Amino acid sequence: MKLPGNMQAMMQQAQKMQEKMQEEVAAIKVDASAGGGMVTVKMDGQKHILGVKIDPEAASDVEMLQDMVMAAVNEAGKKVDDLTQAKMSGMMGGMGLPPGLF
Repeated sequence: MKLPGNMQAMMQQAQKMQEKMQEEVAAIKVDASAGGGMVTVKMDGQKHILGVKIDPEAASDVEMLQDMVMAAVNEAGKKVDDLTQAKMSGMMGGMGLPPGLF
């Protein structure tokens, strides 16, 4: 099915924006910590954990360590979500779509 010229151009623009968005999300890297920095997690835009640093003092209390790791991972995931949402909002604003559509 052949789309009208204007519609075809819009579809191409949307595809380019999607590719750019995927590249920008892939480039996201965040750090999050818990327990006053006793546990630090590094995460990428696909929410893959790239690294974990644990202060040796935190290892003495396993339950506390588990809680701190969980808190740091959850915070890193939230940071990735926030950055991704901000990038999407910025890109969608450039398309001239009504606010709140995405």
